Amino acid sequence: MPKTALLVVDMQNALILEHPFDEKRLVKTVAQMEDICRNKGIEVIFVRHEDNTLVPGESGFEIYSKVAPRDGEKIFNKRFNSAFRGTGLLDYLHEQGIERIIVCGMQTDFCVDATVKAGFEHGFEIIVPRGGHTTFDNRYLSGEELYHYYSYEIWNHRYAQVMSVDHIEECL
Repeated sequence: MPKTALLVVDMQNALILEHPFDEKRLVKTVAQMEDICRNKGIEVIFVRHEDNTLVPGESGFEIYSKVAPRDGEKIFNKRFNSAFRGTGLLDYLHEQGIERIIVCGMQTDFCVDATVKAGFEHGFEIIVPRGGHTTFDNRYLSGEELYHYYSYEIWNHRYAQVMSVDHIEECL
């Protein structure tokens, strides 16, 4: 079985408190995945976005309390959509021998999408939990439409496997 890590992307207070599509399901799914991974000895890694609205030291920058890291869990800060660009994450994953990444978080159409595709390009097996990502409505599509479009039209069987939490747990 490939060595696996859970990657929690941009689950920051400022984003959650803006109420994205199906935020309760997102928080529940991420918390479930964290519990499953921690119980199985699988590393949980956090990535958070830093820019002029998400500023270190401000409350909106911090990871949402219901899915926050535990002592000793890694946090990488990023300035680009991809969790890999300029963060040191790629080197860290290689150093740890990680071959498979479970990706969840926000926002589906920006940082999660970029991270899924970049992870795939870097040779990782990518799993996306159903209900484990979300986004906001934009002027073209609702958050719900974007969730379904990326999950089942863009990622699944191309860049990643989209699976239920139960199925992921069985595969670990």
